[in-house]
Amino acid sequence: MSTPLFRSFFLGGFECSSHRLRNGRRLDLLASSGHERHLAADYRRLREAGIRTAREGLRWHRIEVAPGRYDWSSVLPMVRCARDSGIQVIWDLFHYGWPDGLDPFRPEFVTRLARLARGFAELLREETDEPPFVSPVNEISFVAWASGSVAYMNPFARGRGDELKVQLVRAAVECVNEIRDVSPAARFMHPDPLIHVVASPKRPWERPAAARHRQAQFESWDMLSGRAWPWLGGRPDVLDVVGVNYYADNQWVHGGRHITRFHPMYRPLRHLLIDVHERYRRPVLIAETGIEGHERPEWLRYVGREARAAMRAGVAIQGICLYPVVAYPGWDDGRICHCGLWGPPDASGRRKIHAPLAEELRRQQRAFDAYLRSAALRTDVVSAGARAAAAAAGPAAGRSRAAAAPWSP
Repeated sequence: MSTPLFRSFFLGGFECSSHRLRNGRRLDLLASSGHERHLAADYRRLREAGIRTAREGLRWHRIEVAPGRYDWSSVLPMVRCARDSGIQVIWDLFHYGWPDGLDPFRPEFVTRLARLARGFAELLREETDEPPFVSPVNEISFVAWASGSVAYMNPFARGRGDELKVQLVRAAVECVNEIRDVSPAARFMHPDPLIHVVASPKRPWERPAAARHRQAQFESWDMLSGRAWPWLGGRPDVLDVVGVNYYADNQWVHGGRHITRFHPMYRPLRHLLIDVHERYRRPVLIAETGIEGHERPEWLRYVGREARAAMRAGVAIQGICLYPVVAYPGWDDGRICHCGLWGPPDASGRRKIHAPLAEELRRQQRAFDAYLRSAALRTDVVSAGARAAAAAAGPAAGRSRAAAAPWSP
């Protein structure tokens, strides 16, 4: 078994969207969820639940107060509180929002996000001893669709989804380059929705369209890895950790309704994870998963079972992130979305825990601990056997194998 990437297999994600709605109001979920006011208490809750890694986000519009001029006061408390609390963080640089007056279709979008990335890497180098773990652009495919194709999110464009996807890929690549120049040991996670789309049996002629939609989920990862459009700067080392965001509504009939995991056309999550593994051969993080209301424990049970099945099939799953891990006000209507381990805070910062999900989390933690221990034991046994066989074969056999092996950098 390789060394784990994260301090705990289960992670907690804090919703950090900061985009503008069509009515002009800018969201700031780190503030409206109460997390910004109760950082230390929220991190303490994570530790008490056995979670030592979190997903957090920068609010670009609050940092770059003028082109090239940065005010880090909105992020420094998070950096320092996480450091002092022993919480490892994956930082989202771009989570749907950008400074007013910046056009995401212009070259300046790429250069300004890259400069922000470099400045943040320099800040982390001064504040912590840990190499950064960064998600440069959250959900490239979703943003391209929502912001560039169907005018759901800013800048409310239509027919420009592919153009925006290219911009976001270029930005992500440049962020990786800038951060690595400051911190060569930095790691990167690139999250996008993991989906499955099928054609209705009543409309078999739509199968090619459904297949194209399925394949589109891989476009941004293909570009980042250099498999597609390598002139954008993508390379295999850029696609470090593949983040897959998976919810109960991530499968649907083309041109129709979502299908649940009890539907005959539903594809088990384990097979979707295997698809990603076979395509990229990179570590995988289930970077977002969860559901609202009373179904929370059952959904986590399903995701955990499917993740272990995928791991037995060889998928290098590094963790599962409960996202969001605390309740938050919905984007469009402001209603409180009860979807994580804890509800909204009271005046003292206390949050009510969802006991059934907490109990299921403990069961899943025990199940994954047992699985990982047994996998490590199997690896140790195999490695010991290989060493013994090599010693018995003698040095000549070792030279022969080395000579026959393909060159690798």
